[in-house]
Amino acid sequence: MIHFITGGARSGKSRYAQELALGLSQNPVYLATAKQPQNDAEFSERIHRHQADRDERWTTLEEPLYPSQQALQGKVVVIDCVTLWLTNIGGRHRYNAAPTLSDLQKEVDALAALEGHFFIISNELGMGLHANTEIGRRFTDLQGWANQYIAAKADKVSFMVSGLPLHLK
Repeated sequence: MIHFITGGARSGKSRYAQELALGLSQNPVYLATAKQPQNDAEFSERIHRHQADRDERWTTLEEPLYPSQQALQGKVVVIDCVTLWLTNIGGRHRYNAAPTLSDLQKEVDALAALEGHFFIISNELGMGLHANTEIGRRFTDLQGWANQYIAAKADKVSFMVSGLPLHLK
């Protein structure tokens, strides 16, 4: 079971996914796709804020590339987030869209084949201004294609707006 949760920055995606996960399991897994940054105090603070949102009931795993290779079978898992996951995969492929998207799709397919309940969180980037750099525009396109793929595979899709879920599927 995949429940895809997308929305803008600070729209309540993670909070919502965590609430749903705790409704299904007393010991859910939080799978972080972010790499611990070096020399980026602001991003480190963001990670610490997310960590503070979870108590001792949570098991936290960090996996920037291959979530399906973790022991997730039969578990309730929050995967946060596709944007950072895509950044990690894209870096391996110099942000070439085809192999980056292909690698992400293979991982999503592998997760979909597992028993369990997966809340996959992503950012909706294409609703704002166009990026002013080529790499920014390419990444926005890549994120949009990734989101479309995951939404198509998902059993449920929710769009978060101002902390409220809009159920799309």
